[in-house]
Amino acid sequence: MRVISRRTLLEAAARHRDLQGPLDAWYRIAKTSSWMSLEDVRKTYPSADYVDPYTVFNIKGNSYRLVVKIEYRWRLIFVKRVLTHAEYDRGDWKR
Repeated sequence: MRVISRRTLLEAAARHRDLQGPLDAWYRIAKTSSWMSLEDVRKTYPSADYVDPYTVFNIKGNSYRLVVKIEYRWRLIFVKRVLTHAEYDRGDWKR
């Protein structure tokens, strides 16, 4: 899979130092994956959820949410946002 844009992940890690390791691990797994569906994603990340049109990953023990859009057909992952649990719950990212 091709992850667009890693910059969003790096910026989030700069804001929240405790995210550097977990986001780097997610990135390395995602870029080498062959996900063809949400079912495939859940084999690696069982807690991944689909919130139309995004896939949401729990990062760092459910403290953060990584919101991405996956285009399985083109093997692309678009990183939308990295949010704290509280920011995610407010729902502003949906707009």
